[in-house]
Amino acid sequence: MKLGAFSISLAVKDIKASKAFYEALGFSVFAGDLEKNYLIMKNESSLIGLFQGMFENNILTFNPGWDQDANTLEKFDDVRDIQEHLKSKEVTFASEIEAADSGPASFVVWNV
Repeated sequence: MKLGAFSISLAVKDIKASKAFYEALGFSVFAGDLEKNYLIMKNESSLIGLFQGMFENNILTFNPGWDQDANTLEKFDDVRDIQEHLKSKEVTFASEIEAADSGPASFVVWNV
């Protein structure tokens, strides 16, 4: 199973202070919009998303179809196939994709 580009999405209280902290660690802004309270920071192949006021808890994010530079991969596992694999392993879902749908989609799983 190929999960694609990995990043951690952090729920931060002060995006400007968080940006400065991660810049001190060698990260730089890769994507996002400070005025909209979200940034994607990158240091080599490490990606960290900073999100102020968008969700309560930190989230592990996987992007099938992308590499660590957000380039589209030619071959990747479809998110619906990944969901079905995880269901077969009895993973707990908070939200799911309709199997009949196509195109970009997402699901949320819980580590209980």
